[in-house]
Amino acid sequence: MAKTITKPAPITVGIEQPSGNGHDAGNPAQADRLPVMKTYKIFIGGKFPRTESGRYYQPKGADGKPLANVCRSSRKDVRDSVVAARKAFGDWGSRTAFNRGQILYRIGEMLEGRSAQFVHELMLHGAERKWAEAEVALAVDRWVHYAGWCDKYQALFSSVNPTCTSHFNFSVQEPTGVVGILAPEKSGLLGLVSVVAPAIAGGNTVVVVASESRPLPAISFAEVLATSDLPGGVVNVLTGYQGELIKPMVTHMDINALVCTDASAENRKELDTGAAVNMKRIVYRQVEDWTGEEGQSPYFILDTQEVKTTWHPIERGQGGGGGY
Repeated sequence: MAKTITKPAPITVGIEQPSGNGHDAGNPAQADRLPVMKTYKIFIGGKFPRTESGRYYQPKGADGKPLANVCRSSRKDVRDSVVAARKAFGDWGSRTAFNRGQILYRIGEMLEGRSAQFVHELMLHGAERKWAEAEVALAVDRWVHYAGWCDKYQALFSSVNPTCTSHFNFSVQEPTGVVGILAPEKSGLLGLVSVVAPAIAGGNTVVVVASESRPLPAISFAEVLATSDLPGGVVNVLTGYQGELIKPMVTHMDINALVCTDASAENRKELDTGAAVNMKRIVYRQVEDWTGEEGQSPYFILDTQEVKTTWHPIERGQGGGGGY
């Protein structure tokens, strides 16, 4: 008996538009349905709490409509994040470089596995699909790039130093500790990856303030971290107004270094003044194009490293009674 083949409906070709809040599947039958607005929480110590202040803000999409409810972090959230980062530093900083590289590579795998979600969120923030796909692919490649550097930068940047005495002298790189990061404003995913990856590749733990106007990929990236092998507290992600969080970040006595991007002249003045009180290292990383070669470098790892120099006496080997 012959089977009846149903003719498929004609395909309409047009410009694909993302849904307004990231949840609506675009079903015409549900066009009149009020979608559920997603709430994006912050990420502290491997968990997703709401901000203690109870405040939130609604970033706007390319169409001017609210995208989601995003936590507006406070000074208390900064303090909680630093406590979590300091607690995690002892374990993360003492791990072998090879193990850190394995964990970072695993994060890269999971990041690529959720590429479609990141593409969608970047489109919600106004990026065209082709550009969003290229940015996500480059973010994955950049993360894997730094995963490969975990067990290599020491061999490149450490040194054996000449001496005029009977000592063996060498210098090695060690992590600074807890690093605060103000992520790039105009690059919600790639910029975030480009500043977080080199810091944790070098054994530091971080507290990062995500882009104020493009925060969605940052929290989704935190979800990737939470389901990976990365110990809780190594990366802590805060959302909110960067202008409000600069002061508690730079004046916190247990943040050892601060990496800033897109810092205005006014912000620099506040940062320099606050850092002078507690001798905090400030790294101003001004990158015009995060997609280019200037957006990645092994020297970014060195920005949050300390140099430890060791002197070791050498036995001269003269006769049988030589000693140290």
